Amino acid sequence: MNASMSDNFEKGQTQSNPPEVSKPKKGAKVPRQPMPEQAPEDRRYNFDEVPFGYTPELAILEASRCIECKKPGCVEGCPVHIDIPGFIRLIREGRFIEAAQHIKLQNSLPAVCGRVCPQEEQCESKCILGVKGEPVAIGRLERFAADFERASGEVALPNIPPKTGKRIAVVGSGPAGLTVAGDLIRLGHDVTIFEALHEPGGVLMYGIPEFRLPKEIVRAEVEYLKRLGVEFVMNYVVGRNSTVRELVEEEGYHAVFIGTGAGLPSFMGIPGENLVGVYSANEYLTRSNLMKAFLFPKYDTPPIRRDKVAVIGGGNVAMDAARTALRLGGDVTIVYRRAREQMPARAEEIHHAEEEGVKFMLLTNPVRIIGDERHRVVGMECIRMELGEPDSSGRRRPVPVPNSEFIIEVDTVIIAIGNQPNPLIPQTMPELQTTKHGTIVVDPDTMQTSVPYVFAGGDIVSGAATVISAMGQAKIAAQSIHRYVMGLPLK
Repeated sequence: MNASMSDNFEKGQTQSNPPEVSKPKKGAKVPRQPMPEQAPEDRRYNFDEVPFGYTPELAILEASRCIECKKPGCVEGCPVHIDIPGFIRLIREGRFIEAAQHIKLQNSLPAVCGRVCPQEEQCESKCILGVKGEPVAIGRLERFAADFERASGEVALPNIPPKTGKRIAVVGSGPAGLTVAGDLIRLGHDVTIFEALHEPGGVLMYGIPEFRLPKEIVRAEVEYLKRLGVEFVMNYVVGRNSTVRELVEEEGYHAVFIGTGAGLPSFMGIPGENLVGVYSANEYLTRSNLMKAFLFPKYDTPPIRRDKVAVIGGGNVAMDAARTALRLGGDVTIVYRRAREQMPARAEEIHHAEEEGVKFMLLTNPVRIIGDERHRVVGMECIRMELGEPDSSGRRRPVPVPNSEFIIEVDTVIIAIGNQPNPLIPQTMPELQTTKHGTIVVDPDTMQTSVPYVFAGGDIVSGAATVISAMGQAKIAAQSIHRYVMGLPLK
C-alpha cells in the first residue's frame, strides 16, 4: 500500500466494519468534493501519483450528491454500462467493498478506469446535476471503491461456472485483452493471454506514467485475473512465434481475440526527424515507464535528461511525455498547431501540466528540426498558424500564416501526434480484412472479423482511442466469442 493510500484507508476496514462516518441522505445539497493532491511545486520533482484519492469521509459526502435518477443517463454514457447509481448508493451507505464488487460485475479494471478514463466526456457528461451545476464525481468514486477494496486485502473472487472445455487465445494484454479475458473466464472458458512484452498491461504499463497510473494498480488488476484462472504467456509475439491460424489449427484454441492496440508511432514527415534527440512519444514513455528509467540508477535504463524539450501534439500522450520530461529536469514546451480549446487532452491533464510548469506554444506548427555537425538536435523551425474553416473532425482547420517562420532552441523533440496499428498480424493472415489505415474490419455488433473464429477490439479496430472505449468493444467481443464457441447465433 502506498503512502497516499494508507493516509486514506485503515487496513481492515470492510463493509462489515465501515468507518464511523456520518451518512448524508441522497441528493444532499453539497458542492462537488475536490480530490486532495500533491502540490505542484512538490510533484514536479517526483513520479508519485498526483491525486491522493478521496478519504472515506469525502467519498460518502460526494456519493450523497447522487439523486438516483429513474433513467440514469450516466449508465448510458458509460461504454461498459456500469450500474453507476447502484455502486454510488453502496458508497453512500459505507459499504465500500460491496461497491467495488458491484462495479466489477461490468468492469474488470475499476482502479484503472477511475484514474484514466475521460469521465467528463462520458458518464459525468450525462449526469443531470451537470445541467445547472457540477456532475457527481463518478470517476473519483469508482477509484475510491477499487482502492479501498485492494487496501483492505479482501478482494473476493466471483463464482466461476463449470468449465466448458473451450479454449480462447487473447493476443495482447492491454485494456481490451484484459477485459475480454476477465469476461470469458467468468463464463467458464479457459483463457490464455499472449503478450509480446515481458510484463502484462499493454499501454497501461508502457504508455501511461507512474504519476498518473501507478504500476502497482495495473499489477493488482492483472493478479486478480490470474486468481480467476487466466493464463499469461509473456515474451510471445503472435505473428512470429506462431500465427493466429496456428493457435487454432495446431494449439487447439477455439477462437482468438486480437487486442494488439495501436503502438506504431506516427511522424510528421518533416526534415530532421532522423536527428539524434528526436523520439516518438512511444519510445520516450516506454523507456521511462516499462524500462523504469525514472528509477535510475536502481534500474539500468538511463533516463533521457535534456535541458530544452519540445513535445509536438496536444493529446493525453503529449501531456504524459511533457510532464515526464519536466520531472527529468527539462524546460518543457508543448507545441500544438491548434488553439487550446481544440486540444484533445483531458482538461485535468492540461491543468496539471500548466500547474507544474509546462509551457504551451499554441497555433504553432514545426516545419523543420535543425541539427549540428554531429547530427544532434539544436533547434526547431516553426510557423504560426491561424484557424480557418472546420475540417472533417468539426474543428477549425489550422492554416499557416505566410512569412511567420521562426526558430526555437531545443535539444530534444518528442513527437506525440498519434499511433497506428502494428501490421504484423494482418501481414501473416491475408484473409483478415483491414482498412487503408491498417485497422481490422469488424462487425460492430459482434466484433467478429472477416475470419469467423477471429474477433478484435480496442485500438487495433478503432485507432488510438480511450481505455474505456477499448473495454466496451472487448465486452461485446467476449459475449460474441462465448456464443460462437458454444455454437449459438451471434445475433
